[in-house]
Amino acid sequence: MKPELSEVLFIKDLYQGSLDEKKSMLGELDKVDRLTGDASTRRYYRLFCDKGSYVVCLDNPIKEDEEYSFLKMQKFLLGHKVRVPNILDFENTKGYLLEEDLGDVTLLNHLSEIDDLDIEYSYYTRCLDELLKMHKIPKENLKDIDLFFDYDKLMQEVDFTIKFFIQRFLNVEDPNISTKIKQSYIDICKRLSNEKMVFTHRDYHSRNIMVKDNEFIVIDFQDARQGIPQYDLVSLLEDCYYCISAENKERLIQYYWKKLDKDIHGQLDFEYFMALYNDMALQRVFKAIGSFCFIYYQRDDHRYLKYIGYAMEKLKTIMMKDRRYDNLRKLILKSYYES
Repeated sequence: MKPELSEVLFIKDLYQGSLDEKKSMLGELDKVDRLTGDASTRRYYRLFCDKGSYVVCLDNPIKEDEEYSFLKMQKFLLGHKVRVPNILDFENTKGYLLEEDLGDVTLLNHLSEIDDLDIEYSYYTRCLDELLKMHKIPKENLKDIDLFFDYDKLMQEVDFTIKFFIQRFLNVEDPNISTKIKQSYIDICKRLSNEKMVFTHRDYHSRNIMVKDNEFIVIDFQDARQGIPQYDLVSLLEDCYYCISAENKERLIQYYWKKLDKDIHGQLDFEYFMALYNDMALQRVFKAIGSFCFIYYQRDDHRYLKYIGYAMEKLKTIMMKDRRYDNLRKLILKSYYES
């Protein structure tokens, strides 16, 4: 994507500052391209230089003595041997971060080229290995991760989807429907918030894992908080962008369960673990649908609307597994199928 001249000049000026400080590491700038952004408001650019390429992220400027959550989390995860992007330079007051170029191949792109399901399984086990590094971070090291997926936060996300999906996207005008959906989620969110918590990436899925030189690299971790381990596991395995084969999903859940020490999650047995997994999937996928609608209405971005149908069928499949979800299933599906 060709950037505006003003953008190019601004990027060149920022990069020159980096070059002046790190000339032995960086190369002379030849070309600037604008990259397609993610679901955030951040802007990304690829810089082509005589020594390679880099990526510039432009975020909202902050005070010089403040620290971006992205930088803070990048240092934290790097210290725990999680493969995250290397940061080459930054300037807080201008919202400028210079990062290594991870290319354009996400896990989702990578999956489009697989020839058999054994390859799918191998890719996902590698992603789970990175996830396990995050979930095994000792509790005493999480003192600065002071945000939580507690009851209030989980219910806030439910309210968010009711507003943007049920009421606005589906145009359900009966307030009793929204109230009943919310009431059905209360017990689910109470169960989820009463368990031991670990470091959670918060958005760990196939678009937020880059693949380069046979490495699987974790991105978009700046909003991390503490939550139950199923939050990230569901984000990855119940991804709204890609359908893992049923056999592989079962194998991957078992792989994760066996690899994570029971003392970390405190969940007594696999049956209990899976009950919470299903609870988490209902909350997490519902929230994703709300996000797709929010992005559409607030940013006029249609790209994510195509995933709503798959996400809804995923919700239906999960809700059919447990009679406790009957009322919620009927409320949501009636609103969706009849809209």
